[in-house]
Amino acid sequence: MRFTELGVRAAATALRAGEVTAAALVDACLDRIRGVDPTVKAWIHVDDTGARAAARAADAAVRPGATLGPLHGVPIGVKDIIDVAGMPTTAGARAFAHTRPTRDATCVARLRAAGAIVLGKTHTTQFAYRDPAPTTNPWNAAHTPGGSSSGSAAAVAARTVPVALGSQTVGSILRPAAYNGIVGLKGTNGLVPLDGVVPLGYSLDHVGPLTRSVEDAALVLGIMAGRALVPEAMETPRLAVARELFERAEPELRRHLDGVVDRLVKAGARIEEVRLPPSFAGLADAALVLLEVEAATYHAPAFAKYASDYGPGMAEMLARGLQRPGIEYVAAHRARVRFRDDVTPLLAQHDALLSPTAPAPAPAGLAWTGDASLCQPWSTIGAPSISLPSGVSSTGLPFALQLAQAPGGDTRLLGAALWCERILGPAQAPPVAR
Repeated sequence: MRFTELGVRAAATALRAGEVTAAALVDACLDRIRGVDPTVKAWIHVDDTGARAAARAADAAVRPGATLGPLHGVPIGVKDIIDVAGMPTTAGARAFAHTRPTRDATCVARLRAAGAIVLGKTHTTQFAYRDPAPTTNPWNAAHTPGGSSSGSAAAVAARTVPVALGSQTVGSILRPAAYNGIVGLKGTNGLVPLDGVVPLGYSLDHVGPLTRSVEDAALVLGIMAGRALVPEAMETPRLAVARELFERAEPELRRHLDGVVDRLVKAGARIEEVRLPPSFAGLADAALVLLEVEAATYHAPAFAKYASDYGPGMAEMLARGLQRPGIEYVAAHRARVRFRDDVTPLLAQHDALLSPTAPAPAPAGLAWTGDASLCQPWSTIGAPSISLPSGVSSTGLPFALQLAQAPGGDTRLLGAALWCERILGPAQAPPVAR
């Protein structure tokens, strides 16, 4: 097997067993980046020198009796809104927003303390909103990789790194995961510290991993959270299906997911049809208000000076947010709390709620990063959610399903996801990685 095919746990195990050195693994990833990234454009900054030096130090530490971290020698990528000491943070923006931090964000510091080696920074849409990054989809370069964690998802799918960090305010981890045929996970809001991360929506932002398996995602999220997240063991998971969410999917994806549900039932899952509470109807509008006001609050000083340097999507959103009255923001927050309180008992009665991650596979073109509406509910209420690859469309693009659980139900969600992944089988590799 090529070293670049190793996932997080497999790489860590191989490193401990002496089957591969950190130097060889890092070199393989760097070679892979040189080979495919001119087309994929997942990476904005690659720290060849620093990564190789860290790999040599990691190899020197492998000796009998040594205590090694769970990610010892494992390469990672970091979305370019997350600070890595000594590397630029550009947030996908123009020079006015660029910084060169001297401290790691807490999530990065915890991964490095566990032994991870940062290869570099991955492309993001501007300030993690809608204005697209240059990244293309490894399955078809004429299609979007999704956003805003565009580079992180494409980097993992293209086998240039086993894990990369993303962030999600609406659908920015799970949707790119779905479009690129990999696993994307966000935990309960607040599980992973956000210091050192350029904010988009203060109360909506999450940091999470993009990987090629549920087990790897759980490991990395737990390290960033500062506590182990062990998936709950399940033999016959109880899954909820809300047909109103399935109905938002395009016909081919809906038929595919109906078939997935049938497979899960045959394997022992208990499926219950549910309806989301009436308060769901106003949630999308409320979420937009929250996002616009919170983004405007952070960006107001810079926007006043550099408005012409912002992308059109970001500029329009900030202009709206700056005009919204406080009473509208308070009403939106109340709508969020109402839906959270209404839907939490329903989620808690099941091991997960199953839905499409996005209404369709990755759209053609690079000017739009896709529809995040099916991820939005769980981001808005801070509930944990995960996207799993579930197949490939007739056009050769990945299909995916989304699982969600009540806030705080992270290990239960992971247990359901791990069970589903075992039934559905491993994700396929994109053409660029075959």
